[in-house]
Amino acid sequence: MKEIKAFIKPTKLENVVEALKENGFESVTLSECEGTGAYKREDSVPSLKFHFADSKVIKLELICQNEEVKKAVKIICENAKTPYPTDGIIYVSDVNDAYKIKTGKSIKKIDV
Repeated sequence: MKEIKAFIKPTKLENVVEALKENGFESVTLSECEGTGAYKREDSVPSLKFHFADSKVIKLELICQNEEVKKAVKIICENAKTPYPTDGIIYVSDVNDAYKIKTGKSIKKIDV
């Protein structure tokens, strides 16, 4: 299994989440974040929480089976693009297993 973490612009959130849902990726976790990068937007302002200029971003997290990663990444990229620099970034990490709290059962599909 894989964990996908995508850092996207808040204005693209609805597009990305709807496209993921339409393609079978219904369970996502969203967090409001602040980020910095090499590119500094003109509307960046000093943050009250941090001591550097920031840009608002949304962190979208989802877990999927190995064979679903390319599809999920493609959906996120297609729906998170803007005409501006630094649309965000996507990280993909390995997940050894995941369990539902209610049942204690693994959600990992076993490769045959």
